[in-house]
Amino acid sequence: MEMVQSSRTSKWVSLCVVFFAHFVSVMADDGPLLNGDFESPPRGGFSNEGLVDGPTTIPNWKTNGTVELVESGQKQGGMILIVPQGKHAVRLGNDAEISQELKVEKGFIYSITFSAARTCAQLESINVSVGAASQNIDLQTLYNVQGWDPYAWAFEAEEEDAHVVFRNPGMEDDPTCGPIIDDVAIKKLFTPDPPKDNAVTNGDFEEGPWMYRNASLGVLLPTNLDEETSSLPGWIVESNRAVRFIDSDHFSVPQGKRGIELLSGKEGIISQMVATTPNKPYKLTFSLGHAGDSCKQPLAIMAFAGDQAQNIHYVADANSTFQTVDLNFTSKAERTRVAFYSVYYNTRSDDMSSLCGPVVDDVRVWFSGARRNGLGRLSLGFGFGLFVLILVWV
Repeated sequence: MEMVQSSRTSKWVSLCVVFFAHFVSVMADDGPLLNGDFESPPRGGFSNEGLVDGPTTIPNWKTNGTVELVESGQKQGGMILIVPQGKHAVRLGNDAEISQELKVEKGFIYSITFSAARTCAQLESINVSVGAASQNIDLQTLYNVQGWDPYAWAFEAEEEDAHVVFRNPGMEDDPTCGPIIDDVAIKKLFTPDPPKDNAVTNGDFEEGPWMYRNASLGVLLPTNLDEETSSLPGWIVESNRAVRFIDSDHFSVPQGKRGIELLSGKEGIISQMVATTPNKPYKLTFSLGHAGDSCKQPLAIMAFAGDQAQNIHYVADANSTFQTVDLNFTSKAERTRVAFYSVYYNTRSDDMSSLCGPVVDDVRVWFSGARRNGLGRLSLGFGFGLFVLILVWV
């Protein structure tokens, strides 16, 4: 009897383990998607031809149209195809797409990180979508000499089932032309509450998209005008070009683990609307620095707070890679725009092609009269009390 009971218990335990393992496998945990690096071999192994024929040829992905598994060093005519990381990636032909089903938490914001490179056409782009949320990301600009860039795009989960789709919207004469996709990952985002002494949300930029630890290029944040659905919570990118989300493992960051490198002059703008009280004095403070990526100087930014604007040049210091900047302004409304962009179009001195720029971090907006007025009232009260005490004593 005990053996039967033990056998039944073991079966239940086994079933629970299998169920739990299946549940975990389909949930979208932070990190790479299943076969997000396309290194899992298809049934029958990797083919020299690479063309996908059928909806399940690439493990964990569905395909539609001409999709090709490409290999590092593979040639097409006189061109060597670029694989961002590892040995394999996928290329999407005309109107072709790949997709994967994920389990997500309804109502939360998620950010998709992926690496992309263009092939035949300079005007290539990639469309990323989940349900009704969709964005075309322009691949025309190469931000670094390696020929590929990591990007991030955010969406709000309207359902528990998310259908993540990458599609090539282009139509080229050569149907095998199209963008190359690799290293797809996801991260659930949280919008931090502003500190009591700071009106800026995520002013330290510590909350942002997934970053691969071995990736030294940061993550590009393309145009996004929706502050509610942003890969950089609290901030929008209100320009034609991207800005770069960087980490302290590969760049110099003024504070913490993350920061923002501004690229492409005034074509790369980040901004945020912060809560203020009309007709009150405020101070905008932030750290301005050098990313340590051989970016050619001079480095300078335009900083905006309400109707105030200031041009600030980064001054190199042997003892520090950043400096603290203050900008005083008087609020005119209940929400005030804070924005930054690079004054110059900077490139790296070691390759003369990779785009770079000044780093912004630790952004703060606070009521500049609070501390001063508070101390004033304290000093006045203390002085008056001391005067009364002296009169009584005398």
